[in-house]
Amino acid sequence: MIEIKVPTVGESINEVTLSKWLKKDGDYVLEDEVLCELESDKATFELNAEKPGALKIIVPAGDTIKIGTVVCSIDTDAPAPAETPKQEVKPTKVEEPKVAPIPISTSAVNETSSTPTANTYATGTASPSAAKLMAESGLSKINGTGRDGRIIKVDVMQAIKSGQAPVNIAKAEAFSRETKREKMTSLRKTISKRLVQAKNQTAMLTTFNEVDMKPLMDIRAKYKEAFLKKHSINLGFMGFFTKAVCNALQEWPAVNAMIDGEDLIYNQFCDISIAVSTPKGLTTPVIRNAESKTLAQIEANVAELAKKGRDNKLTLEEMTGGTFTISNGGVFGSLMSTPIINIPQSAILGMHKIQERPVALNGQVVIRPMMYLALSYDHRIIDGRESVSFLVRVKEQLENPEQLLVGADPVKLLLEI
Repeated sequence: MIEIKVPTVGESINEVTLSKWLKKDGDYVLEDEVLCELESDKATFELNAEKPGALKIIVPAGDTIKIGTVVCSIDTDAPAPAETPKQEVKPTKVEEPKVAPIPISTSAVNETSSTPTANTYATGTASPSAAKLMAESGLSKINGTGRDGRIIKVDVMQAIKSGQAPVNIAKAEAFSRETKREKMTSLRKTISKRLVQAKNQTAMLTTFNEVDMKPLMDIRAKYKEAFLKKHSINLGFMGFFTKAVCNALQEWPAVNAMIDGEDLIYNQFCDISIAVSTPKGLTTPVIRNAESKTLAQIEANVAELAKKGRDNKLTLEEMTGGTFTISNGGVFGSLMSTPIINIPQSAILGMHKIQERPVALNGQVVIRPMMYLALSYDHRIIDGRESVSFLVRVKEQLENPEQLLVGADPVKLLLEI
């Protein structure tokens, strides 16, 4: 019999939440098999079986426990279950049933569908869009066909079409008076505390501007296939924004600084935090030394961190630090907002929805794909001149992408003005 304890995961972490058991009490587990998911105030990690044997669960899911607490035990003397002998089955030709095609909305484009080969921690976990549709449709349990058995939006739509959803569920829920109480997770507690701390302890102010996205959209449309073929990564907008931000931060260092007691710390590097929405809350993984990376490297980092965030695989190192944050509320349809500073940083850039609007250009009214930008900053360290000039510098580079190569207007550099 061996005991499985909560390991030490960081110097500042004293307790974690046992968010979910992936094995049942009494199950026979193999060595290194994942038993449960633990959630700290910074990241989610897994607990593995140290030896094979029968599992005895001690701490139920949802409890908050101290580091070093025994969460389960494994009876190493328990016999392994006998495998069921496989019977040889002669292959027979079976006609595949005809299934009517399912209409897929644009929100499901990014959800990859594949047949799972084995149960993992992701098996049966719904993506955010699928979870929302399941809640609206009254579905509680369906089979997932996404990667590693994850439930995606297409699975929910198929279940609704096949009649698994309760009839008139929307009408029945309209007059419901039921409530549901859940414990706040460690991550949600930390998010809440830090947001209130940012509002109460900083002199936060927001300045706005707008950027014409047509130059970037033209580049993306022209080179996206060649970019994908060369770098094996999709060409998005985050790489352009990160490059523009890094160039502007080096020109206006106060925006990249932070307050430590009575001292000001000016960072000579740009560690850019990227806000990623995960099933358990907003996280901000960091791209280290983004100022030294190529656009392709930045896009690869963004894709990797976003995937890890959705799969709850981000490490503490990937979540720690950051000198400036970029948040993209536009993916959810936000037209304008005032993002909250990610302390101890001093500023955050908010991207928003690209929307066609009439604008004046060379004395003519034209339709352009426009995006509002919002820079929230700590006025204790960043003056109005610096914040506005920083945001204007970002706008200039995005509307003139050739400036991203050198971080300034090439003509002005040539003329040395």
